[in-house]
Amino acid sequence: MSKTANTCEICPHLCDLSKGVGKCGANPGAYGKITAIALDPIEKKPLKMFNQGSMILSVGSYGCNLHCPFCQNFEIAVQAAPHKGRNAFNQKNINPSELATLAKEKIPLGNIGVAYTYNEPLINYEYILDCAREIHAAGLKNVLVTNGFINPAPLEKLLPYIDAMNIDLKAFSQEFYKKIGGDVEVVKNTIATAAKACHVEVTTLVIPDENEDDIEPIAKWLASLNPKIPFHISRFFPMHNYANLQATSRETIFALADIARKYLTNVFEGNV
Repeated sequence: MSKTANTCEICPHLCDLSKGVGKCGANPGAYGKITAIALDPIEKKPLKMFNQGSMILSVGSYGCNLHCPFCQNFEIAVQAAPHKGRNAFNQKNINPSELATLAKEKIPLGNIGVAYTYNEPLINYEYILDCAREIHAAGLKNVLVTNGFINPAPLEKLLPYIDAMNIDLKAFSQEFYKKIGGDVEVVKNTIATAAKACHVEVTTLVIPDENEDDIEPIAKWLASLNPKIPFHISRFFPMHNYANLQATSRETIFALADIARKYLTNVFEGNV
């Protein structure tokens, strides 16, 4: 992690690492540690308007710098870090050149590059940056699936190597983001900055009685950047600390998608 003395400067938490890990659960020892790797359709990232029909080698580590009680991938993003007492799913060590070699080996299967996903990739910033450079040097694509909670300087350093991003915009209020340990303005800045540098799609997970009313203002704001930005309105399923809630209804997702289409050209219903 990029840091001044013991302060990590990747995200706005600015964690003091003198005592070990920060809020995200990662640490310098997490470099190259992979908990999940799979060759996926690009549409699963989800990216609906980037190299459609292609496959992409997807890799993830552990940890996240937000703490969403509704996390849909909490076993990796939240619980797999070594300081949680877990074995991080028999993690593998894969250095950037090895990852580039793996990605090239998968080209005959339709692979176009590497997607950094499953957990929050940007907390392993140095590894992602090194891998992205290797992947681009190999003539392949880099894709980030991220919560967008990153400081401007490291984001701008990484963006020249990134071809596409799917960024979660979890809600449109500071109150909501405060509950999950984030800042909506930081995420909005990431979306606006990235949209000028690479292909960007945005996802909002719709949670009953939590953020349904945010879909229309999100769509309006995205349209102010570019009305063609693809917007995924995704269905929540009971997970993690929200395991006792009801799943979002299909009818709700379809209705909210119709509202978003008043402002955006490319709106997709997710997990329906």
